[in-house]
Amino acid sequence: MDDLRRIDLNLLLTLHALLVEQHVSRAAVRLHRSQPAVSHALAQLRELFTDPLLVRQGGRLQLTARARELMPPLQDALSQLDALLVSPGFDPARARRSFRLAMSDYGGRVLLPRLMARLRDEAPAVDLVVTQASREAMLSHVIDGEVDLALGVFPTPAQELSTSTLFEDTFVCVADREHLPPGDVLSLSDWLARPHVLVAMRPGADNEIDQALAALGEKRRVALALPHWGVAQSVIAGTDLILTVARRSLPRDTLDPRLHAFEPPLAIKAFEFQQAWHERREGDVAHRWLRTCVADVCRAAY
Repeated sequence: MDDLRRIDLNLLLTLHALLVEQHVSRAAVRLHRSQPAVSHALAQLRELFTDPLLVRQGGRLQLTARARELMPPLQDALSQLDALLVSPGFDPARARRSFRLAMSDYGGRVLLPRLMARLRDEAPAVDLVVTQASREAMLSHVIDGEVDLALGVFPTPAQELSTSTLFEDTFVCVADREHLPPGDVLSLSDWLARPHVLVAMRPGADNEIDQALAALGEKRRVALALPHWGVAQSVIAGTDLILTVARRSLPRDTLDPRLHAFEPPLAIKAFEFQQAWHERREGDVAHRWLRTCVADVCRAAY
């Protein structure tokens, strides 16, 4: 109890903001406090935990080992305090809360428009903060408490994470119409002879397309790897490039008229699009409500 008397809730909130943002100025903005006040709080926290917590490396602040250890129990403690202040039933129409979601460009395209429409209708004071990262980084952020909910393809989630499948998707190829043969069909050898565009956060990581090729003992040439789907159509138009992407990221009504979508010339395994959360969130009624909203809008759309 003596240790608890040395720290107040505001200091815990400041610690959480500093560990999440890893930047004093951004933490100050997040907390609606001045930068000197946050710097003073950081000095107090360093003394309290007898650890620097944030150290400068390569021109930016990084978490110490002790700070990384603190993040999960700190997130748990703040979540439990939140639970004390909300009604057990959770009324989305009256709730004022912010959720942190992680998803790829694909996830944003297929989910966010419908999800935001539902939130604006049912929970106008509930806010979302969306970040983008690799599959591995998204799960790591959920474990560390930096993200509430991750949405993506997670074949092997960590043991402390729970997942639910939202829908299954397959792949489709896209190419410039003028660079396709009659019938708009490419054999596998012709497909492999063409340069390809890869949309991925980490170009070197395995993906379903290259895994399917590897099973055949084949490999494609990726002439361009980029993290954003938005520019991909413009890039391949007028060229011999081929783009192979998840089917639901390619709504037919928005396809560039210069392009044609066709079936891949090899079997690529379908994938499950999932939501993943930490087991510490199981008792959070607001979090369960959000997961239900996500599942509902996915079922309604697909």
